[in-house]
Order: sequence, then structure tokens, then C-alpha cells
Amino acid sequence: MSAGQDHETVVPEHSSPTGGDSPNERPPAATVPLLEPREGVPEVVTTAAGVAEAAAMLARGHGPLAVDAERASGYRYSARAYLVQLRRNGAGTVLLDPIPTAADLAPLADVINDLEWVLHSADQDLPGLAELGLHPAVLYDTELAGRLAGFPRVGLAAIVADTLGFELRKGHGAADWSTRPLPDSWLNYAALDVEILVELRDAMAEELERQNKTEWAAQEFEHIRLAGPPAPKPDRWRRTSKIHTLKDPRRLAIVRELWTTRDEIAANRDIAPGRILPDSAIIAAAEAAPATLTDLRALPVFGGPRQRRSSRVWLSAIDRARALPASELPPVTPPFTGPPPVGRWARHHPEAAARLSAARAELAALSEEVSVPVENLVSPELVRRLCWDWDVAPGSDAEAYIEEKFAAGGARPWQRALTAPRLAKALAPAA
Repeated sequence: MSAGQDHETVVPEHSSPTGGDSPNERPPAATVPLLEPREGVPEVVTTAAGVAEAAAMLARGHGPLAVDAERASGYRYSARAYLVQLRRNGAGTVLLDPIPTAADLAPLADVINDLEWVLHSADQDLPGLAELGLHPAVLYDTELAGRLAGFPRVGLAAIVADTLGFELRKGHGAADWSTRPLPDSWLNYAALDVEILVELRDAMAEELERQNKTEWAAQEFEHIRLAGPPAPKPDRWRRTSKIHTLKDPRRLAIVRELWTTRDEIAANRDIAPGRILPDSAIIAAAEAAPATLTDLRALPVFGGPRQRRSSRVWLSAIDRARALPASELPPVTPPFTGPPPVGRWARHHPEAAARLSAARAELAALSEEVSVPVENLVSPELVRRLCWDWDVAPGSDAEAYIEEKFAAGGARPWQRALTAPRLAKALAPAA
């Protein structure tokens, strides 16, 4: 009998997965391979009638809804979902192809948008699901729950092994999920990702309750649920690999034009930018600044058959950069929208550097005490801005100042209550 067939009989009761110890102290345990879903792999829903049937099936279930989505990162430009996995106790598993059914999802949304959703690393999947009109009424993120509970490993396979004793064999997460038809082995993998997600949620909820962190988690989950997709970062072209090797504004302008051209093509064709033109080719063109098609095609990558067909597009981008007046060239050092890089603080602003050092030490100690990673206690960016902008006169209420700054920056109440008093004691002497 396979693990998929008998796993209901071996799922441990949800006593504390740590047995009373910290997750960091948990001894390694034997795991049972989870090889197939208990009801088998369902047929993929690809029609409006199938969506209506799936919605009715999920409506007959009970409790939270396990949710996952597979994207095609590294293959496609968009973050759209190419497969959606849903599972609810008493209903079973649904595998949905949202490409042919995108316009037919209203019956599904009517059923599941009022439910608590359980996801692992929810911020990765929620934007793509929102594009389909699918939004949770309540969210439970098992990956974030693991962080707050102090688990040293919070990937889905690791946390399932540590809490439920099952081995989830990974292997297709980085696949091109825009492939059609999807291979059977991929669908089996996808179904298993939601197979025991609700059981994992219950185990994590019990562990967080044991640690008195249930309210912390609730605030974090609601923050993620309402956050929406992150705002695009300015000057994204500056993230081109090896751009730091270029110190000339004209060459940086070539990078910017090539990057922007590539990005427009990638968005229009829904292909990952690196598959249109690799970063290495952009840097090589910026260094050489070719003036003719022959010069361009002599460079690595640009001489290949695929790039030769696009040579005039790339050369036109280079020519636009070459024609820019000096006043429109990008600066070698990007303008700061906040504090400068921390590495410069000690030399130019030693007081701010000292405050940041004290704050980091205090947060590291607090992290050890409550078994929560420092970056989950409060955003590192908020801490940097606090230390840089510090304006508290001796004898003033430093804690209230920190509370106000953190609240304005989006820190949750539990984060402010935990960190503001400690940081006030650490930083007030330096005021």
C-alpha cells in the first residue's frame, strides 16, 4: 500500500510538533514518503461546465480551503497562474487550468472567496489569483507561521516533514507550467502540494497557540491578505547583472535602453526577459558600444541566428542612448530615495551608524528570546530609516517616537509593542 493510500491512518494527532521543545531543538524524525493523493490525481478542469461542477463540489466541503498556484517564473514575463490547486475537507482536490477558464470563474469565486484560504508563501500566489477574481476572506500562511514559530526550515517539504512526518518529494516547482498538456508527473506533484495543507495549518496553529503567538500570526496574515502586489521599484534596469562593472554614464544609458527595449518585447510576448536577451549580452554591448550591425553581430550572443533577426532593434536602442544629451544620461550612482547605503554611514554619519549598530544588537537579542527571525520582528528598512532620521531630544519619549515612526511605516501592532520599548532603551542614550 502506498503512502498516498494509507496516509490518513498515519497522520499524527496535532499535539505540539515540538513535544514541548523549541523547533530548533527538535530531533530529526523518520518521514513517510507521500507519493500520490489519497483519491488519486483528478482531471484538470478546462471548461465552464467543469468550473461550475468544481464549485459545487467545494461548496459541499467544510472548513478552510487549501490553495496553491503554479506559475512559469523564468519562462514567462507575467506572474499569472497556469494551474490552480484547491482542496477542501469533505470535497477533495480540484486542479484548474485558468487559461481556458479565466472568463468562467464567477461560480468558483462565489464559493471560495468567502472562505479561509491556506497557502504556503501566500505573497507569491495571491497576485496571480487576484487577476482571476479570486480573493480570500481570511488567510492562513503556513510558511509565515513557521517563521513566527521559530522553525529553522520553512519550505513546504521541510515543514511538512517536521510537523506531520511526511516526505514531499519536490522537483517540478521551477518547471514551465505554461506547458500544455501538463505531464502526469507534474499534476501528481501539484495535487500533493495541497493534499495535507489543511493538516499543516492545524499543526502550525496549535504550535503558535502553545507559544502565545496566535495574535501575532493573525495580524501578519491579514497584512499579507490586504497588501496587494508590491509597487515596481524605480530604475529596475539597474538590477542588470554585472552592471557594477560600468562606470561611464553613456554606457549606463546603453544598458538602460537595451533593458527597456527587452522589457517591452518580453511583456508583449509574455516571455521571461532573460530568454529574449541575457544580461551578459546587454553588458557586452554597453562595453563595446557598437556603431554598425557588423560590429554588433561580432559580439557574443548577438551573432547567433535568433539575435541576428533582431539586430536592428538592438542597434536602434544603442543609437538612442548614443544620441542622448549629457543632461539626460543616468548618473553612475543612483539617487537615494531614503538613507544612503549603510556602508557609508560610519564615515559620514557616525552617530547614525552607532544607533544602527545598537538597534541591530537589541533586535538580535530579542529575536533569540522570542524565536522569531529579526526580519519578521520589524522591517529592516524601517529600522534603517529610524536610525537615520532619529530626532529625539534627551528626556523626550523615545518609545512614543519609535511607535509613531513604525506605525507610519506599516509595522503591525504586535511588532510595535515588542520592539519599540526595547529599541527606545537601546537608542535613547545615543540621542
